[in-house]
Amino acid sequence: MAAALRKILTFGSMLLPYGVHELKRRLRNRHKLSADVARSLAENRPLAGLHAGGRCFILGNGPSVKGLDLSRLQGENVITVSNGYLHSDFDKFQSLYHCVPQITYGLMTSEDVVRWFEEMHSHLGRTELFLSSTEAELVRKHNLFSGRKVRYLVLAESFDERPSVDIVDISKPVPRVDSVPVMALMVAMYLGFKEIILLGVDHDRFLSSPYQYAFELKVQKGKDFTVNADGTPTTNRHDDFQQAARLWRQYRAIANIARANDIHIFNSTPGGALDEFERRPFQAWFEV
Repeated sequence: MAAALRKILTFGSMLLPYGVHELKRRLRNRHKLSADVARSLAENRPLAGLHAGGRCFILGNGPSVKGLDLSRLQGENVITVSNGYLHSDFDKFQSLYHCVPQITYGLMTSEDVVRWFEEMHSHLGRTELFLSSTEAELVRKHNLFSGRKVRYLVLAESFDERPSVDIVDISKPVPRVDSVPVMALMVAMYLGFKEIILLGVDHDRFLSSPYQYAFELKVQKGKDFTVNADGTPTTNRHDDFQQAARLWRQYRAIANIARANDIHIFNSTPGGALDEFERRPFQAWFEV
């Protein structure tokens, strides 16, 4: 019964604006992995357990980060996401890994993505990059990220159809994500981190409009199809709640995987709506 209900909800979500795009993408990608993509995934296998027993911070881009002293992350294992290289004090802590999920093209053209990736490359230092395999050809065609290790995830499955509580194997196709911190969590668990702390993962847009970042966007400014020029959402509450329900199911799946594998995920975001993980104040991580 529960499995049947999940399938109905998954199909229903496809009727939303983003869902239509996602359905088209899924239909286009109904084929076996290309040899190049398969080789790229195989390169992720040595990452399994690389940081076994360690802790990391996943730094989101929510406005709550403005109140945090990010310089305290210096010397920590940090995973940043999307435009996270624009955070204040980024040069002080320099993330080990940076994640960018599948890109929705529309307001963002291929030319925009190339400029965004060039901007990203100029700020990331020696950070390793995780991209969606959907951008692999673009990176190859324009010779982007020269000299940087770029890894790919095939975001092609669904958490709703994944009953397993095994750690997600990023050397194989993995569930799609509605928000990049979910991607970062999958990567962090595969890398072997046993303590994972979320920062700036607010997810409260449905409670407070307009949408804001912790910094001023550059290349991507005005390219988010989900918000108007003034930051107010382009969708109505009904669609917002449908999307939030899908996202919360992804976080619930991640929480279940963590519990089954003795991994502890904490939410140290000041405020925000995400309630799937134990809360702990940011400053508590640095107290002797």
